[in-house]
Amino acid sequence: MTDLEALAGQAVDLAGTALAGVEVAVQADRHRVGLTRFANSVIHQNVAEDVTTVHVQLHHDGRTAAGSATVLDDDGLRALVDRIVDAVRIAPPDVGWPGLAPPAGMPEVDAPDPATADAAPQARAEIVRSFVDGAGGLEAAGFCRTSHWEGAFANSAGHAATVDGGECGLSGIARIDGADGVARHAPLRLAELDGAALGARAAAKARAWADPIELPPDRYEVVLEPTAVADLVEALAGVGFNGKFVNEGRSFARPGEDQLDPSITMVDDPLALGHRYDADGTPRRRLTLVDRGTTAALTYDRRAAAEAGVEATGHAAMGRFAWGPTARHLGIEATDAAVSPDEVDGPIADSSVAAIVADVERGVLVSDLWYTRLLDPRTLVLTGLTRNGVWLIEDGAVTSPLRNFRFTQSYVQALMPGSVLAVGGAATPLPGDTYTATSPRWSCPALRLASWNFTGGASG
Repeated sequence: MTDLEALAGQAVDLAGTALAGVEVAVQADRHRVGLTRFANSVIHQNVAEDVTTVHVQLHHDGRTAAGSATVLDDDGLRALVDRIVDAVRIAPPDVGWPGLAPPAGMPEVDAPDPATADAAPQARAEIVRSFVDGAGGLEAAGFCRTSHWEGAFANSAGHAATVDGGECGLSGIARIDGADGVARHAPLRLAELDGAALGARAAAKARAWADPIELPPDRYEVVLEPTAVADLVEALAGVGFNGKFVNEGRSFARPGEDQLDPSITMVDDPLALGHRYDADGTPRRRLTLVDRGTTAALTYDRRAAAEAGVEATGHAAMGRFAWGPTARHLGIEATDAAVSPDEVDGPIADSSVAAIVADVERGVLVSDLWYTRLLDPRTLVLTGLTRNGVWLIEDGAVTSPLRNFRFTQSYVQALMPGSVLAVGGAATPLPGDTYTATSPRWSCPALRLASWNFTGGASG
């Protein structure tokens, strides 16, 4: 950590010397990512990255410029700063510059698990082996990832901070005769990844999806498993509660209004993964975006917050200027932590899902959503496909496997007051994208929704 702090401080000093009166913000990060990928029940790739990146932002004479490089020595750092100094002299005026983050105390967080941060390929391989064994002879594919990041932030306003965090995750499928079953988990400790249980879960779902029948497109009551709910959470985080989208009139969110069902509470918790500050240097915190159906807050970086006349919430991210400040550690709170998430035979992932299904007279159980595309940010209408298992529910029991659907659905409408019939009793932490060290992480229970608009089936 000392080297990163020195690197950030040195960059601030170099920029200040090169250009008098410049405002400087520097973030130095070391990302270590271990990724083990498998297909056809065999590990086919292991990737290990250990990259230190310095990002420098300068503001001078009403103009802003930024750049980054993977540098470790004085010459590389000096070249980076000189390049950005040259750029800021000819950059266009930046009328929305919000100023540098002032000095502020950082929240306390737990240290990352050392066994996860320093995990060797063999440790991930053992979990993959357990997943393959748990699949019981079915073809298995997926990835197991460990991530660790250290960082230091410094700016010319006297603000400085450090970070140390990590996490891990597994996403896998089991396949038989073209039918797939899925299992995912993203705990904070590698020891909590139970590859055998996840493999068995994926295999049970694949076997239960044999010989699916086709159901006509229509609006159906649905039970979305946590792996499907994650797509709703990601869309709400990226577009719905994004302060930039709200400023631009491209979001449904209106703080203070009862926009979602009272059973929905959504909390963004970056502190759980050790994220103490954002790319602006703003301290992070647990932030309740939806409180029992009421839109309680939005996510802001310093730029979007200045435009709205509010305080930043700690949601600036590198390389996401076009998308703006997004919640990347968002979850829907479960209703009853006492409900056991133990395995249940057949297509149902756990007992909290089984408890919801038992109350459904007729509906559709959906394991996963994919290839989703945003059609209208203001109403959060998306189109996409189901995958990895769809079943008919009749009289509280799963009866028939169904062929995949295409859907076109407003996620806001699906969660509006009166539309959420049940929220699962246990929330599952789920991994975001495969590769990046600081990928999103979602926490999702199952949801029972009154209506879901399936617009097409296997026949069109």
